[in-house]
Amino acid sequence: MGKIDSAIREIHQVDSLASRDSLLTGIAALPKLLVTLIYIVCVVSFNKYDLQGVASMIVYPLVLMIVDEIALGQTLRRLRVVLLVVCAVGIANPFFDRQIVFTIGSVAVSGGVVSMITLILKGVFTVLAGFLLVSSTPIEAICGALRQIHVPKIFVTLILLINRYIVVLLQEGHRMSQAYALRAPGQKGIEWHVWGSFIGQMLLRSMDRAQVLYESMTLRGFNGEYTGDTPEKISGSGVGYLILWSVVILALRIFPVFALAGQVFVK
Repeated sequence: MGKIDSAIREIHQVDSLASRDSLLTGIAALPKLLVTLIYIVCVVSFNKYDLQGVASMIVYPLVLMIVDEIALGQTLRRLRVVLLVVCAVGIANPFFDRQIVFTIGSVAVSGGVVSMITLILKGVFTVLAGFLLVSSTPIEAICGALRQIHVPKIFVTLILLINRYIVVLLQEGHRMSQAYALRAPGQKGIEWHVWGSFIGQMLLRSMDRAQVLYESMTLRGFNGEYTGDTPEKISGSGVGYLILWSVVILALRIFPVFALAGQVFVK
């Protein structure tokens, strides 16, 4: 039950981050969305052995965290489950790719180790970019920006409703967990043989709750599509943000920043 409370609290904390006053929250959603998409495409486009190139892409999330005053430790804690899954994806690479690509002193580094670290960095950077977008932009504004780039309305509606009612589902699970704990005092957690009926009851209760929510939405004029408010006007700061970060990200993608910096320091 404590984990459910913690999950609900973290969702509200992310929403509060997006609604506070800061340099990033004052920029329109569309430029931030486009920059995030450009960044993700550039990150995943690196070769699996291009560790230096991928590592240079840390500039974007690092600068945004400093500017928006987002603590790195809290961010990693919120994303710990996703990051663990991302890190586990490439963990088998060292066993399949054992060809030595370079050595550090007397330590030989195989291509599998390099590709594993590269894949982990790609996953971490893309997850961080998505989190920074969500933590600096309300979900309604993100959905409006998605419609501006002509993402199908059905997908935008799904994103909006999932974000809005995930807390409702968690609260329903919390109530059922409390009810089970009251009927089975002294037990730690829910026994495995009860999970089938527990999940089934949760599904039925969620469907009933969803039906009530849908009826209330139709009474307020919902016709199955997200229309949203009037699209945000992109100010000069938004255009400057888009141009500046697009140039920086593309420069990081094209030029070997770490290698060039090393040559400068060596000279």
